[in-house]
Amino acid sequence: MKNSYIKDIAFHVPENILTNDDLSELMDTSHEWIQTRTGIHQRYSTGDSNLGPVDLAVCAVNKVLDKSNIQKADIDFVVFATSTPDYFVPGSGALFQEKMGLDNIGVLDIRQGCSGFTYALSVADKFIKSETYNNILVIGAEVQTTQLDFDDNGRGTAVLFGDGAAACLLTSTSKDKGILSAHLHSDGRFIDELGTLRPSSKFKDIITVDNVKDRKHHIHMNGREVFKHAVRRFPEVILEGLEFNNLTIDDVNLVIPHQANYRITQAVQKKLNIDEDKVFSNIHNYGNTTAASIGIALSEALDQNKIKDGDIIVLASFGAGFQWGSIVIKW
Repeated sequence: MKNSYIKDIAFHVPENILTNDDLSELMDTSHEWIQTRTGIHQRYSTGDSNLGPVDLAVCAVNKVLDKSNIQKADIDFVVFATSTPDYFVPGSGALFQEKMGLDNIGVLDIRQGCSGFTYALSVADKFIKSETYNNILVIGAEVQTTQLDFDDNGRGTAVLFGDGAAACLLTSTSKDKGILSAHLHSDGRFIDELGTLRPSSKFKDIITVDNVKDRKHHIHMNGREVFKHAVRRFPEVILEGLEFNNLTIDDVNLVIPHQANYRITQAVQKKLNIDEDKVFSNIHNYGNTTAASIGIALSEALDQNKIKDGDIIVLASFGAGFQWGSIVIKW
């Protein structure tokens, strides 16, 4: 059976930087308040540019193709993860396929929020291992700053999120390397703790003045509840992946978690009893980029020479749904 491995990965963020001090001019907050509670110093924003997640994804993918010397004609399939699609319908995958000029290949949209990248990698891995495709683009892309509530009522969420895209080329190989396993979970009992209530097809009036006044079109989050479940599920799913592969935490060279909140990352590191330098974090520069965050972090870890051939790498996510997962990789 073929294995799948990440041949190359790259990311792209918009030019506009939104600092904590910038946010303090929009709402009752401060750099110290945000940094202490989240670890975030800044994030990137599309601002008034009218760029969508597909536009950011195209830039990230072009970087991957340049690095890998793979031609567009060699791409067999695309898995596109985003929680902020360019259109309500259809998904962003078709728009991406058209903008990239990928000739009538299939695309699949993933809507798993902060776990989007792990879910997307898992799906692509199975396509390659079943020998359906050989070269798959896996993309996580988000434009969130255009829909945040930059008002005192939204302070708890608006300070967290940023815009960006990551893309990797997942390729088949007969060598002993690549994705070893993926482990995915969800618990819909907590769906109301994190998400956006409107627009919704459940109601005749998709968007109303009352919905806007009630700010239901902005993302909301029960931070305390999310934190409690995240610090439980992250270690659980990481250890699940290691046990499945007869590995221990001592075998791991680097854990790359979804960049949700630095306090969550610290709590997970302590629960796993793993050295701080084995848990990668870059949330201070990008904020929470949801489906893009693990890809951006993995790309930066490689750029910083924190990963070498033969290393055991664990990707882990947790987010809205609640949905969580892990992927164990032999680099």
